[in-house]
Amino acid sequence: MNAEELTGLISSTFAGTRVMEAYGDTFFLYDPDGDLPPERQLPFATIVSSDNYEQVSDLGRPGVYRLNVGLTKATYTARFGAVPTRRDEHGVFDTGFDYTESDRLMPHPVYASQHWVCVVSPIRTTFDDVQALLAEAHEFAARKHANHARRTAG
Repeated sequence: MNAEELTGLISSTFAGTRVMEAYGDTFFLYDPDGDLPPERQLPFATIVSSDNYEQVSDLGRPGVYRLNVGLTKATYTARFGAVPTRRDEHGVFDTGFDYTESDRLMPHPVYASQHWVCVVSPIRTTFDDVQALLAEAHEFAARKHANHARRTAG
């Protein structure tokens, strides 16, 4: 599965998803009305296909991209334990994972402390597992959206 196919799958699977692109990367937001103000436009998943932000995954290789998914704290810690705290001189978390490895779910190299995970160039077998995490991330984003709407109504 390439990044374009994955973008189509995510945008067609999860209702209320708005797809935004910037600098060649793709951001998936829960925005069913298409009216979130910029300060609330936080993605539940992203697809990054370049080394614009960091080089640890070596995304400059042909056809390589990284899917990133924001999880709840409970799901993140159930899979990986406590969030990492040690960063190297480039701001990358020391998790013991090889961030260039394809098709392996692992903590995000920069945003693990915010309960984000990633997988470089997932294939269908890994994506089956990741799809459940995407569903949870989408549901969590929808819940936050609904909670905010309730708090600001009336």
